[in-house]
Amino acid sequence: MTATAVVTGASSGIGAATARGLAAEGYDVVLVARRADRIEALAEELTAQGRSARAFALDVTDRAAVDAFAEALPSCSVLVNNAGGAIGVDPIATGDPDDWRRMYEVNVLGVLNMTQALLPELIASGDGTVLVVTSTAGHVVYEGGAGYVAAKHGAHTLAATLRLELCGEPVRVVEIAPGMVKTEEFSLNRLRGDAEAAEAVYAGVPDPLTAEDVADTVVWAVTRPPHVNIDLMVVRPRAQAAQHKVHRVRPEKR
Repeated sequence: MTATAVVTGASSGIGAATARGLAAEGYDVVLVARRADRIEALAEELTAQGRSARAFALDVTDRAAVDAFAEALPSCSVLVNNAGGAIGVDPIATGDPDDWRRMYEVNVLGVLNMTQALLPELIASGDGTVLVVTSTAGHVVYEGGAGYVAAKHGAHTLAATLRLELCGEPVRVVEIAPGMVKTEEFSLNRLRGDAEAAEAVYAGVPDPLTAEDVADTVVWAVTRPPHVNIDLMVVRPRAQAAQHKVHRVRPEKR
């Protein structure tokens, strides 16, 4: 029987690229996201290529909907918790608690909801994998990012604790922590639709990571032999040595 992989946040960016990668590896991929039109189009794309893919519109912060989704899923071998995101760059002094709450709900409680709901199937598979896409923000703090940093630290802690609690069960727990990734929506959403400010985040950075770069690491980790667990992988572009150390090329003067 073909192994089933559930990918959250599959409507764009890292999630969509991961879904394509796992489908190419022969998984029956279940695409999960709120935007039905996007995941349905991706499912059609993959099906046209002879891959196995299904779309399921779902908000991972809606626990009742998540439970209903899990009950309708016959089996699950891989769960990629990718849904997440950042809102705003305000300092703590002026940060909006509603923004913090929204980030915590999707980045932490969304992971909790999906993991709790699918864990019985992952264990029953005899070779399950829970993968959490966090961020280098889950390991290093920086100014103007406290709400997102706190949420990603929460996701990191969830993954690390789950690994301890599942020791002895046939389930691996993997964390992939990307650094600077340029996708179509992450910075645009964080900066509330300001396209100019979003583009400035990557100004002068030679070759930031792409969604496909991160998806490659996710697929690689998932497809290791069952006894091999990739506890944590930090993935940055060469231009980013650390959270605050980024090489930028200045435009030539004319």
